[in-house]
Amino acid sequence: MRLTAATLDAPHARELADFYLRLLPGWGIWRDEDGPDWVHIRPPDGGTGLSFQTEPAYVPPVWPSAADRQQMMIHLDIEVDDLERETARAVAAGARLAGFQPQDDVRVLLDPAGHPFCLYTDASPQAQ
Repeated sequence: MRLTAATLDAPHARELADFYLRLLPGWGIWRDEDGPDWVHIRPPDGGTGLSFQTEPAYVPPVWPSAADRQQMMIHLDIEVDDLERETARAVAAGARLAGFQPQDDVRVLLDPAGHPFCLYTDASPQAQ
């Protein structure tokens, strides 16, 4: 048994996959024979990737969480060498900086579909 991908729902799978392809240098389409509603991307080494599925009833989660709103079910942690440079690059690729930032050495961003993800450096608590 081998984990091949985590799947993120989105209003438009192809659009969200395109964002992550811009965000993750070197990643490419692994499989997209299922049409525009299902896309798989992987890193250049062929490791665990991300999949995107169109979900017409998708409701984006809120960050930080609120009891009466859609809860975040998963988020991605992405290690970077330069937090400020990569945060700016993520925003240029289509991410939004979250209004609430719980740590000085981690940046919480929202992808175009509203999924939170974190950028951190090796010195951040996630690396411990």
